[in-house]
Amino acid sequence: MSELAHHTDNLGRGHGDSHGHGHGHGHDAHEAHGSFKGYMTGFVLSVILTAVPFWLVMESPLASPQLTAFLVVAFAAVQIVVHMIFFLHMNASSEEGWNFMAFVFTLIVVVITIAGTLWVMYHMNTNMMPQMDTMEQNEIGQQP
Repeated sequence: MSELAHHTDNLGRGHGDSHGHGHGHGHDAHEAHGSFKGYMTGFVLSVILTAVPFWLVMESPLASPQLTAFLVVAFAAVQIVVHMIFFLHMNASSEEGWNFMAFVFTLIVVVITIAGTLWVMYHMNTNMMPQMDTMEQNEIGQQP
């Protein structure tokens, strides 16, 4: 029987999965699509993981700006994991490891993006307007 005929035969009969293949692909599984509790847990964690770094930056409770920056990046990394688990429903056991592969790929892309951004910003800071130091010294020396 052709795929189209098989799909047409299964329409409206209530058996098989939504694609009419007659065997499950995990589309109807409750755990694959999450639950209200799972989504709310992810939402609350996301709000906390956004609010705490915002507070750290706005109130500056830590003495070191470097420590604050490190904590903001750490909260961002944890938030990525929270989103992948609670909203994208990724774990190591589902879909024959493909979700784990996607997780590893995401981590690699995030590390490359963060490292590249920090590298570019560092070099822009050191290479932008290098004559500014000498200009400021000349202006200070000329003032009465």
